[in-house]
Amino acid sequence: MSSADTIRIAVRKFGPFESALQKLWGAFCAETGCLLKAEMVPMDLELLYDTIIKNKGLQNGDWDIAHVVTDWLYEAWNSGLLENLQPYIDEAAPDEYPAGWSNSLLSAQQYADGVAGLPFHDGPECLIYRKDLFEDANEQQAYHQQYGKPLQVPQTWEDFQTVAQFFNRPEQNLYGTVFAGYPDGHNTVFDFVLQLWTRGGELTDASGEINIDTQQAAKGLQYYRQLFLDTSAVHPESQNYESVAMGMAFARGEAAMMVNWFGFASMCEVIAESTVKGKVDITRLPCQTGSSSASLNVYWLYTVGSGSRHKQVAYDFLRFATNRNSDKLLTLEGGIGCRISTWTDHEVNTVIPYYHKLQDLHEVAKSLPQKSNWAQIAHIIDEVVLAAINTDTPVEKLLAQGQQKINELNSSPI
Repeated sequence: MSSADTIRIAVRKFGPFESALQKLWGAFCAETGCLLKAEMVPMDLELLYDTIIKNKGLQNGDWDIAHVVTDWLYEAWNSGLLENLQPYIDEAAPDEYPAGWSNSLLSAQQYADGVAGLPFHDGPECLIYRKDLFEDANEQQAYHQQYGKPLQVPQTWEDFQTVAQFFNRPEQNLYGTVFAGYPDGHNTVFDFVLQLWTRGGELTDASGEINIDTQQAAKGLQYYRQLFLDTSAVHPESQNYESVAMGMAFARGEAAMMVNWFGFASMCEVIAESTVKGKVDITRLPCQTGSSSASLNVYWLYTVGSGSRHKQVAYDFLRFATNRNSDKLLTLEGGIGCRISTWTDHEVNTVIPYYHKLQDLHEVAKSLPQKSNWAQIAHIIDEVVLAAINTDTPVEKLLAQGQQKINELNSSPI
C-alpha cells in the first residue's frame, strides 16, 4: 500500500491530533525540502489496534508511522512490528534528548535492545472540574443548606457522588459527572484500575501476575457500578461515550466533574467548541478514606513501522515533531505535549492555567503492567466492568469469572 512518493501515518482519531500533524508535516517539508506526500488516516482505538498491530500493518509496509499507546507497546515490540530507533538516536538524537523529558515518559519504550518510539501525547488521569460552579457563592450556600457542610472539590469517592448529585440538573443539560462506558477495552478498564489503586489495591499479585479477584477490586467495582447507574448524578449518554466523546460533552458544559485524561481539560481552553474556557481546573483523584490518591500514566508514542520503506524520513519527521516548537504547537492545538519545557512554558500556562500541574500528577502516576497479551486481558476486564453495569450478578462472582478467564489465557500456548 505504501508507495514511493507517499508516507502513510496511522493517527489516533482526535481533532487536535489531526490538525497538529497536518501543520507539522507542512513545516517539516518546508524546512527539509522533503517531497513525500503524507497520507494521514485517523482511526478510533479498536480500528487503530487492529490495523497496525493485530493485522501487522506496521510490519508489512502498510504504515510508515503510527501512534501507539503504551498499552500496546510491549506486544508490538515483541512481535517485531516496530523499528528500533536507537541507531537513529545515536546518529542524530532529538533536541535535548533525553533530559528534555520526564523519566516517566521515557521508560515504557526503553528496552534492553532498543527504543520503540518517541513521546507524542501525554496527560495522566485526573479530576477535571468546573471551578466556576464550585466558586459560586449561591452554589456554596445551597450546598451547605442541603448537606450541612461546605461545597468543596471532593477528596473522597463518597463526596464525589454527593457533589455529582448536587450538580445534576438535566433540565439545564448539566449533569454531575460523565463516564466513557463504550466497550473498547480502555476507559472502563482504566476506571476499574483507578478505583482499585485509590483503595490501596494492586492489579498484580506478589509474583507479578494479574489478579482482579481481590477485596479492594470488589469494593471498587461495587462503587463504580452503583455510581455509573445513578441517574441522579451521571450523564445519560455515558454508556455510549468513549473518552473523546466524554471529553467533548464536558467541553460543551454538560458535566460538573469528570475523571479523565489531563488532555481533555487542556482541550477545553483551546478548541472552538468549548463553552467552558476559563472555567476549568484539575486536581488529583478522590480516594477511599485512609488511602492515597493515584493516577494512571498511559501515553502515546510516535513509532516507525519495521516494514516501512521510508524509515529515515519517518525518523527525521519524528525528530522534528518532538522538538520544542512542535511539542508546544501540539499543546496549543489541544493535545498534550510531553516536554518539560512545554509544561513550564509561560504562554502555555497563560492559555491553560493548570498546565504546570502535570508535574504533580506524575508524582502519583502509576503504569499498567507490561504484558504481551495485555490487550486481551484488558478486554476481559472490560467485559467484567460492563457485566457489572448491565447485570445484577454479584461483583465478587464477576471478578472470579474474569480471573478464571485471565488464568486460562495465561496458561494457553501463545
